[in-house]
Formats: sequence, structure tokens, C-alpha cells
Amino acid sequence: MKKLVIRGGKRLSGEININGAKNSTVALIPAAILADSPVVLEGVPDIQDVHSLINILADFNVATDFRDNVLTIDPTHMANIPMPHGKIQSLRASYYFMGALLSKFGTGVIGLPGGCFLGPRPIDLHLKAFRALGAEIEDEFGVITLSTPNGLAGTRIYMDVVSVGATINTILGAVRAPGRTIIENAAREPEIIDLATLLNKMGAKIRGAGTSEIRIDGVDHLTGVTHTIIPDRIEAGTYISAAVAMGDHVRINNVIYEHIESFVAKLDEMGAKMEIGEDYVEIYRTDDLRMVSIKTQPYPGFATDLQQPMTPLLLVSQGEGTIMDTIYPQRVNHIPELNRMGADIKVDGDIIRLTGPSKLSGAPVKASDLRAGACLVIAGLIAEGETEITGVENILRGYTNIVGKLRDLGAEIEMLDVADED
Repeated sequence: MKKLVIRGGKRLSGEININGAKNSTVALIPAAILADSPVVLEGVPDIQDVHSLINILADFNVATDFRDNVLTIDPTHMANIPMPHGKIQSLRASYYFMGALLSKFGTGVIGLPGGCFLGPRPIDLHLKAFRALGAEIEDEFGVITLSTPNGLAGTRIYMDVVSVGATINTILGAVRAPGRTIIENAAREPEIIDLATLLNKMGAKIRGAGTSEIRIDGVDHLTGVTHTIIPDRIEAGTYISAAVAMGDHVRINNVIYEHIESFVAKLDEMGAKMEIGEDYVEIYRTDDLRMVSIKTQPYPGFATDLQQPMTPLLLVSQGEGTIMDTIYPQRVNHIPELNRMGADIKVDGDIIRLTGPSKLSGAPVKASDLRAGACLVIAGLIAEGETEITGVENILRGYTNIVGKLRDLGAEIEMLDVADED
């Protein structure tokens, strides 16, 4: 058990670098098993989710080597071992092994995964797509058994809801299916483009990634390649939020502006002083921020994963505003924790109502999920006094060296081991 201790109120200055995208990495690792030779991924973030996936690969007899943010995956001797329970259930992104195993072996047994609980995340869209491709599926108490007695075949699949996970899983399942697969109403996130880029380097024939219609012509085999992962737009947005709230002059490197355009637009609306460079964002001190209202949308709209890290910034702004998360309306676990620190926030049905500016004070709080944890870290940087954050394992799932990066900017933050008090 660990906790973060933050002594808030310190101004931030300096520069930090953004890592490769978590949400890309967790899809690219399962994609790599489709190759017949080693795949090298560069810019891999050193986070808990990556280590969990490496452990799962080991159970499949896939050799890996991970050092200096470079992950080599060798699936040459991979075995299709049933994984109904255990490690496979430790994180949500493990469901991408369904599409990858279906593509590689035509069969697979996977236990339904976990990860952060943000309300129901049905996988019916994933299973519908697999069935359309020709798979037979049994779902017995959360254990999914996939088989293809007649093989896979390309087809037309319409996504009832825009879903990143289902789009990725369908691409993985279809990439070796004979014929053409067309995914309509596909998600358009940068991470999907990154996945398609890797697979195309490996020999796949995928067109239209980043648009709402993706066309896939099945291929017989895929080969190993080297690929550099895109920067993490959510990590970038998190540190930009902290810098706008508490920064004097902060430069954040390895940022693709187009990936965070909707987020930056909201900061402009608030009156934040920024300079956008080719691969960086510089933030200057702003003392008179205006409150705004946020509505999360599928990409290229405002990202649901930035809703929580943005909330403390709204709390130091003047006026009244609302947050409406159309992707995960139940993403509100950070609200009572912020109110414990002195915020004035109410949850009214599916709408979060904020009044600012709030004077935040340090308090003991708990990170219930990854992005709620990022929110509380930023709130702790803003607050007067000492904030103790437990549930740190949720934060470590998605942020590499968060303590070191914030210290580099002048924050007073440390991670301590604590005895399990339960």
C-alpha cells in the first residue's frame, strides 16, 4: 500500500516530457502477438498496466524484454492457453486479447476484465462484431469462449454506439479474416490510427482509420516491425491542467496539439495564457480564469478522460459551470473527495454543477480510479496545507513517474509506503 503526500500552494515552473500513450500501448501490445516475428515498441510508458500485460504475455509463452521505454515482444513460440481467471481479469484492456486470439488462432478463452469501475462497460458491441466475422461465442459467468468452426470472413459491421474498445477489438479480429471488413460508425481516436499504423507496418491492409468508416482487407500473415507510440494526450492534458492552475512558466514537451485541440479550446475560453508549439505547449501564469461548461464527446470532442483532471482547474475559476459526461455519466467518484477539500460541487442527475473560485484545503482523500486520482493530485497541488491520497495504485496504472515529474516542476510531493489499515 502506498500513499501520496502533497504540500500544496507551491508555484510550478520548468519543463517535463510526455510519455507514449497508455491507451495506445494497451492495444498495441495485444496486436503485437499477431506477428510471426518480434515486434519492438518504442516510447512505452513504464506503468502498471504495461507490466500487467507483460505478465499476461508470459502466461501465453510470449517472450518480452522491457527497458528504457522500449518493449520487445517475441510471439514466435506463443501458445493459446485458456485464461478464464487470474491476471487477465486485472485490467480492462486485456479484452483486446479476444480479438487478437480470434485472429491468430481462431479460438480463445478469456475471463472478463476489470480496471477502473466507471459504471457499466458492456462488451456486447465487441461480441456482436466477432459474431458478424463468423465467431461462435459462449459467455458463461463472465468467461468468454470464442471459436470459429467455419473460419472467419470479412463482413460489414455497424457500431450501434461509437466505442473505442469495440473498434479496436474489431480491427484485431478482422485483420486476418479473408475478404473485406467494413466498420461503420467507427471511433476516430488517435489511438486507433496508431493501432492501424502498427498493423499496416506489419503487413495489414487497413484504410480509413481516424474516420467513421474503416476498411480492412484480410491478409494471411503479419511480420514483426519497430514502431514508436504516439504521445499520451491524456497525460499531456493532466499536466497542462496542473500548469494552468499553479504554473508560473511551464513547458510540456512531446505533445501533438491536434490530439488535444478540444481541450485547449476550453482553456482558451477560460483565459489561460499559452503558447502552442510544433511539439510542445508553454503555459504562463494566469490569475483571472473564467469558469466554463464542459460536455464530453467521442473524439474529436472533449475527452472523457480529461473531465476529472480538468475539474480542479475549474474550481479556481470565477463563476458557475457544469460538466456533462456523455461517455461515462457515472464518472463522479472524485466529487465527494473534492468537496472534502472545500470545493462547492453538486451532482444533479447526469450533470455536475460547480461554483468557483473555491478555497481548497489539504485533506485525506482516496483515488477511486485512474483519472480521479489525477484530479486529486492537481487539487492537492492547489490546496493549502497537506493532502494525503490513498488508492495510489490506481494512479500508477496510467502515469509514469508522476512524483518525479511534479518535483521537477517544483511541487512538494512524495510517495510513502503505508501499512494496510483495513
